[in-house]
Amino acid sequence: MRAKIFIKGTVQGVGFRPFIYRLATSLNLKGYVLNDTSGVTIEVEGNEKNLIEFLLRIEKEKPPISKIYSLEYKILEDAGFDNFEIKKSKESGKIEVLILPDLATCEDCIKELEDPENRRYRYPFINCTNCGPRFTIIEKLPYDRKNTTMKIFKMCPECEKEYNDPTNRRFHAQPNACPVCGPHVWLTDKKGTTIAEREKALKLTVKLLKEGKILAIKGLGGFHLICDASNEETVKELRKRKNREEKPFAVMFPNIESIKKEAYVSPLEERALLSIERPIVILKKSKNYSLASSVAPSNSTIGAFLPYTPLHHLILNDFEKPIIATSANITDDPIVKDNEEAINRLTDIADFLLLHNRPIKRRCDDSVIRIVAEKPSPLRRSRGFAPLPVKLPFNLKKPVLALGPFMKNTIALGIDNKVFISQHIGDLETPLAIEFYEETVKDFLSLFNINPEIVVCDKHPLYYSTKFGEKNFKEKLLKVQHHFTHLLSCLAENEVDPEEEVIGFSFDGTGYGDDGTIWGGEVFRLNFFQYKRLFHLKQFRLPGGEKAVKEPYRVAISLCKKAGVNPPQNLTDEKAITFIMKMVEKGINSPLTSSMGRLFDGVAALIDIKKKVSYHAQAAILLEQEALKSKTKEKYRFRIREGIINWISVIKEILSDVEKGIPTPVIARKFHNGIAEMIVNIAEMERNKTGISKVAFSGGVFQNGLLIETVLPLLEEKNFTVYTHQIVPTNDGGISLGQVIAGGIK
Repeated sequence: MRAKIFIKGTVQGVGFRPFIYRLATSLNLKGYVLNDTSGVTIEVEGNEKNLIEFLLRIEKEKPPISKIYSLEYKILEDAGFDNFEIKKSKESGKIEVLILPDLATCEDCIKELEDPENRRYRYPFINCTNCGPRFTIIEKLPYDRKNTTMKIFKMCPECEKEYNDPTNRRFHAQPNACPVCGPHVWLTDKKGTTIAEREKALKLTVKLLKEGKILAIKGLGGFHLICDASNEETVKELRKRKNREEKPFAVMFPNIESIKKEAYVSPLEERALLSIERPIVILKKSKNYSLASSVAPSNSTIGAFLPYTPLHHLILNDFEKPIIATSANITDDPIVKDNEEAINRLTDIADFLLLHNRPIKRRCDDSVIRIVAEKPSPLRRSRGFAPLPVKLPFNLKKPVLALGPFMKNTIALGIDNKVFISQHIGDLETPLAIEFYEETVKDFLSLFNINPEIVVCDKHPLYYSTKFGEKNFKEKLLKVQHHFTHLLSCLAENEVDPEEEVIGFSFDGTGYGDDGTIWGGEVFRLNFFQYKRLFHLKQFRLPGGEKAVKEPYRVAISLCKKAGVNPPQNLTDEKAITFIMKMVEKGINSPLTSSMGRLFDGVAALIDIKKKVSYHAQAAILLEQEALKSKTKEKYRFRIREGIINWISVIKEILSDVEKGIPTPVIARKFHNGIAEMIVNIAEMERNKTGISKVAFSGGVFQNGLLIETVLPLLEEKNFTVYTHQIVPTNDGGISLGQVIAGGIK
């Protein structure tokens, strides 16, 4: 295996390259390390065990004087290095002035936070040059205090002295502050009436948590709603108030040991949890799991993360138990960021609000990742990562603005060999989400001072992002097909040669096809410049359109109708089944689709896992978790002929197995195994025809860890090179990267 690692921080002139050299050679790894204009780049190659150990030891054993502000890595195909060397620094190009993401509280600040003799003892806004807010407080470049939201706080003489002392850890720390001169917290009731300030507010917050109250607390990029994660009554009440029926809540734990009591944690998952980015990491619940069942109902995983601000540390240390820490919003709206907004919008959810007076310039939600097949698989790239650029192995020919898709929207700006991807914006289906979207486009163009020569949007005529592009950038606008941009983002982050053709599998829920139908089970032959649709899932109808997405039993009925079999009577009442069958037969409000995501939904409903969903991809997620309970190697076989992936026999076999009483986990696993075999068969058919032996996966269906871990070894055994997402999400959150490539490479 080969890893390419990008590190930003204080990593030049501090003995970092010799440290990397010693570590790599001690593990018999080959490759190089070099300084570049933005930090350090490392490529290492060797056996998988040593490579993982190398990754784990970088942060633990780095030179004491060095500081890492960001470490992103990806696994690439072998390069055939002969030895490990320290390469000459890359001096070409101007030194990059990067806008750093918000950084988790460093160990030095935590020590001071907990030291009664320190003047910043228990100060919720302690920070230094190595940690604290960045992206969420900067108003414009250059990154000076006067250009941040901290400009309203005049430093006291002691803070001023630290700020101007080159030998001090707080030298030019723009958010530098202390209890005398900096921001402070206060606690209010739901009407906004102050009931406690500063230390008393912190103590009362913990007391209220113990009493089962729900609080909104202001953080870095917005508010969290928090409560005791072990209190079933309170968690259920939060669900009711937030209008979040079943979607799992993220849980913030006091420390890594407390996470290990509730979940299984692999070495790479532990690295992710403890990394400077502090994302939410999706973990498997342990046998000793003891939190409230309503935290992640009917779910075998939990989203866990650690405190990343001083305020979080203080609350968690005092409370000594895990807390729910979920975005403060009504479902589908963006995260709340301002005090007045919180009092107006969170009145019906929070019992109390813990506010502070450091303004937040821009909303920024928590990042979410999962480790799949020993690689990072981002589900949401936001706080801790945004707005650091994704680096390309080539230069774009013109500056590009990408407007993103409809769901899980991010936007992006591309210039030279860098793509700056925004924080997570979300689904563009509410007025507040649209306001946040427009605010982010304007903000990015201003912050990076880039005038795009081309603007790229999705082909879907009804997406808000498309309409926004048509209204504001019509002369510069380029519309690019959804699934092509999915795959472009995967190829770009895996540094594939732009001219080289690959076989691309783009499986998701919805995307506007070139023929005007809904695509989502597509196989392309493509490079960076063009694509050809080779295969697609046999089309079926979606009775009720969007309703079918939220009610998978409708998809199940449609699949049965197409397969010429009777739907199971337990799907819904007989009258509804008859009505939906007629809708499908006559094509009334039943658009055609080739969506693999909807096929997963339909199968989940057929085998009685989930007939109606309360959040996006719920049925498919539960289908995967059910499949993980079985070890069967059996599979349902898809028929592949003349460019069509035919699922008819699969549906018939599934219904036959249901009638025979075959256990649900076995059926779910056979379905996953069948999808994996179908992918391998298509890849082999295309290689036999063209000689192409490189395969790329993109689209929300490939968030399915079981599918990836089933199909990867099958393809590798047959000597295919496989590309998956490791830097940006495989879901629609990564589309903006692909749009930048489409607009800037020609």
